[in-house]
Amino acid sequence: MILSAHQPAYLPWLGYLDKIARADVFVFLDTVQFEKNSFINRNRIKTPQGIQWLTVPVKMKGHLSATLRETAIDPVQPWRSRHLKTIAMNYGRATHYTACAAGLEALFAGSEERLTELCWEQLGFWMRQFGIATRVVRSSELGLASTKSELVLDLCRTLGADRYVSGALGRGYLIEEDFRAAGITVEYQSYTSPVYPQLWGGEFVPNLSVIDYWMNCGANADLFREHA
Repeated sequence: MILSAHQPAYLPWLGYLDKIARADVFVFLDTVQFEKNSFINRNRIKTPQGIQWLTVPVKMKGHLSATLRETAIDPVQPWRSRHLKTIAMNYGRATHYTACAAGLEALFAGSEERLTELCWEQLGFWMRQFGIATRVVRSSELGLASTKSELVLDLCRTLGADRYVSGALGRGYLIEEDFRAAGITVEYQSYTSPVYPQLWGGEFVPNLSVIDYWMNCGANADLFREHA
């Protein structure tokens, strides 16, 4: 059984979804710590002026001692309407904007108070859009207290995995001999974005939010089919 895992991600990039599609089970790591300036609560889109970040504002007080599951969204800032308006302004001319408009509205219609709940609901949306049937498990449901390489190894043991698909950064902290001793093979994802039509000219910009691909190419269920 193939396992992969990752922190929650807001409007994730295609490589995030590829990592999920490569696995039989994906672990949604909602028990790790919030990382400032990461892709957990923000991602990028393309505009006529270049790259723009869309960021979900969160309450930072106490985040160093809290888990992602406890990270609260700042309710004062009207970020939902702003993000929706920004996407509409910059992708209104995209080939699939009209077909995606209702789904886009639904994506921002929730009222989640915690960052992980927002990312959880949106992850389900993207998996349905692209036909990814991987089983998803929250790490908070597993009761594991370990960290880093030991946590990943414990996830594999708990869920019965014999292969683990890691992101490239895993090379810096995974203790591969521990996995080999447990009979688990570690593989590293090497993802290259497909080149597709983008708005606003200039050079192709890879690794933007899935929003960019979705608006320009639609909900292409064949994109990850090789891993199905």
